Amino acid sequence: MFELDILLSDFWSILGAVPATLSMALMIFVFSTLIGSLFALIEYRRIPVLRELVVTYKVAFKGIPMVIVIFLAYYGMTPFLGFLASLIGVDFNAHVIPNWVTLIVALTACVAAFQAEVAKGALNSFDTGQADAARSLGYKDSQLFRRILFPQAVVAAIPDLANSFMVIMKALSLGFAIEVIDIFSQSQLTAALNFYYLEAFLITVMFYMVIAYIVTKTADKVEAGLRVRT
Repeated sequence: MFELDILLSDFWSILGAVPATLSMALMIFVFSTLIGSLFALIEYRRIPVLRELVVTYKVAFKGIPMVIVIFLAYYGMTPFLGFLASLIGVDFNAHVIPNWVTLIVALTACVAAFQAEVAKGALNSFDTGQADAARSLGYKDSQLFRRILFPQAVVAAIPDLANSFMVIMKALSLGFAIEVIDIFSQSQLTAALNFYYLEAFLITVMFYMVIAYIVTKTADKVEAGLRVRT
């Protein structure tokens, strides 16, 4: 049913897109987690005005399909950056920005809204009784956050963060719309050259499954290690 030489050829062809895909996914994951955590902290602290802006941001970016955000960034980011540069008198050609940068910006904006919910849930899982006990022992708010709240919130968020990474991996396939090559896009290109689509997509499934397995096992080990310490 399957041609072994085709499977091997497709494997090596698609393997070449794995490093770039993982690099983009990691950058999006880090940036979106940092932004989402900041948003969650603003909501947790109930900071006036900023809290309302964060809620509006989350509603907007959770509701708009990612592919639309990608196209908005693709067609709108270049003229917007050019306009900003002209305001401060800087000669900047925004057209030189690579498409993969545009994809990272667009997906980071989308995923940050979901990461904010992950971080918010982790913060809300913290037992306020521990905070009262810590304050009775003379802990300052900064010490309470650094030594008690933050470590427990990280542990609570790890399973959802692992899921978020895989969501990012799959969302990167939308980059094909703006000519950014990831694992899925490379499989489409490979299959288009030899017309063995089933083989190419089976190899793609294998790559995604292996990555998901590694991410899940790594997250489980990190969570188990942190639970021992906290």
